[in-house]
Amino acid sequence: MINHIWAILWKQLKDTLKNKAILIQFLMFPCMTVIMENTISIDGMPEHFFANLFAIMYVGMAPLTAMSAIIAEEKEKNTLRVLHMCNVNALEYLLGNAIYIVFLCMMGSLVIAFVGGYTGKGLLTFMLIMFVGHTISMLAGATIGVFSKNQMMATSLTVPVMMIFSFLPMLSMFNNSIKKIAKFFYSEQLYLLINELNAIEIRMETIAILGVNVCVILSCFIIAYQKVFIKQY
Repeated sequence: MINHIWAILWKQLKDTLKNKAILIQFLMFPCMTVIMENTISIDGMPEHFFANLFAIMYVGMAPLTAMSAIIAEEKEKNTLRVLHMCNVNALEYLLGNAIYIVFLCMMGSLVIAFVGGYTGKGLLTFMLIMFVGHTISMLAGATIGVFSKNQMMATSLTVPVMMIFSFLPMLSMFNNSIKKIAKFFYSEQLYLLINELNAIEIRMETIAILGVNVCVILSCFIIAYQKVFIKQY
């Protein structure tokens, strides 16, 4: 099993350099963070403003879109059937892709953390929060990818979900009505934690909301996995 997962991981790492649509997902927000943090300074702007904002947008977009696109593309091209003939099962394939996506996302997160000036305990806490976010988003992307019949369907489903997870935290800063809704999504809760790194306080509400989000997304993934992958592969 380990060899199969490693083979999938290595395959995707090599394919990333060829697939510009996937590669840009991992580079866009780290690059934007570097540019914005070093070129824009406004009186009264919170510390690490752009790093924190782009970090959570990165969480809501990169792992979700990358995972759904990869799975949908390889389903459409029947790559999964070829892998199945090589004794690579669906779970091994999904785990290989999950490790690959979370790894690259964490590398991008490290860039954002350094640009934001995080060091020591703050850096470790920031990276832990990002890891939790990337894992949840990756699982949501896997659910969409497994459920989708082709890339077009995956894109149609991914865009609205991505918009919700990525932009709700930003919009909640300017609208109290949106903030009341946004607090029920994991991306908003993680954004609040990132903004409290200097004196972080994990409340029961945060744990409960994150737990519910994980359970809902995991349940959707299990249903999609059983209906599609177990039957077909």
